[in-house]
Amino acid sequence: MASDHVEQREGVYYVPETRISLDSIVYAFREGCSPENIREDFEGLTLAHVYGAIAFYLDHQADIDAYLLRRKEQWAELERQGTPASPDLQARLERARRGVSLPRQ
Repeated sequence: MASDHVEQREGVYYVPETRISLDSIVYAFREGCSPENIREDFEGLTLAHVYGAIAFYLDHQADIDAYLLRRKEQWAELERQGTPASPDLQARLERARRGVSLPRQ
């Protein structure tokens, strides 16, 4: 299930020729971010990338929602198997997953 706007690598969906996951775009979209805001949050994305990824999600919503749930369960299992990340790291990872820019220190 790939398209011109989304490709699958090692079981994870990405915007082609980037390291930006479909997950990040979908989470931002679900939170109400506009395509323009999403593009601003990810260096290297064009509006065509964002709209294409959103269109892919909407065309395959049930499958992608199931995929996102599996990824969330996999993450939880990894946390159960190892030492949980610090609260600061967990917050930073969650913000990164949602595509929120972090302040530089």
